[in-house]
Amino acid sequence: MKNRDLSLPALLVTVLLWASAFVGIRAIADTFSAGSLSLGRLLAASIALTAIAWPKREPLPTGKSLQLIILYGVVWFGAYNVALNAAEQDLDAGTTALIVNIGPILIALIAGVIFKEGFPKPLIIGMAVAFAGIALIAISTRNSSVETASTVGVVLCLVAAVCYAIGTLSQKVALRDTSPVMSVWLACLVGTVVCLPFAPQLIDELGEASAGDIGWLVFLGIFPTAIGFSTWAYALKRLTAGQVASTTYLVPAVATLISWAYLGEIPTALAFIGGGLCLLGVTITRLKRRTAVVVEPAPTPGQV
Repeated sequence: MKNRDLSLPALLVTVLLWASAFVGIRAIADTFSAGSLSLGRLLAASIALTAIAWPKREPLPTGKSLQLIILYGVVWFGAYNVALNAAEQDLDAGTTALIVNIGPILIALIAGVIFKEGFPKPLIIGMAVAFAGIALIAISTRNSSVETASTVGVVLCLVAAVCYAIGTLSQKVALRDTSPVMSVWLACLVGTVVCLPFAPQLIDELGEASAGDIGWLVFLGIFPTAIGFSTWAYALKRLTAGQVASTTYLVPAVATLISWAYLGEIPTALAFIGGGLCLLGVTITRLKRRTAVVVEPAPTPGQV
């Protein structure tokens, strides 16, 4: 019996968990600094994934696959997390989401050339619509106390976007010979090593953190990281990089709804419109291109 493809449900889980991470990061932003938050989150994820990946006794990847895992472990799990956390200390969430979501555009463009995924019209149009939705959400959530965007914050967001693109594209290749869980587990371990210089800060901040703050840190490690990245890898192994990346345009919209429900932050009308555009855009990317059907003319009498 052929295994059922659960790529779409896996992506929806990823979107929900990654969106919840925005709320979690905001909840403990005053307790943990950018580097220590990244290290704590990756430590929790590594421990959780060790319990899942290690008992399977799956052979460890070697050669090119291992090199790629190390690459995106450093770039995506390590550098991306630190850059994004640091950027959110200077920029409001809307601006951060807007700049970082350049990442899916880069992924679609590069994958279209390198992986020969092409540039299907539904994907390009859908991403444009979804990005417009992100822009509306960014405008609606802009902190009025921030008059101008920090140059450092913008640069950090651009770094995060590039890291996101490099991470996704290198992981896509590594998944040809590696299971999703294994690819995420090893990348988490690599990211943890990269963030080890922040260990003294993490120890100091854990000493002053409340039980609730520590609970949020563990949540970020187990759910958005260990589970969210595993479901992402499952879908990435089966779909094109452009399709998977475009789905993450739903993250800011879902994060807005979670903030509304959990933090009582009521979205503006503009945010609702932006969320609708994100949903519409991602839906458009799922449309299949019509293939022209050539109808052969019926043979005339006597024609062979």
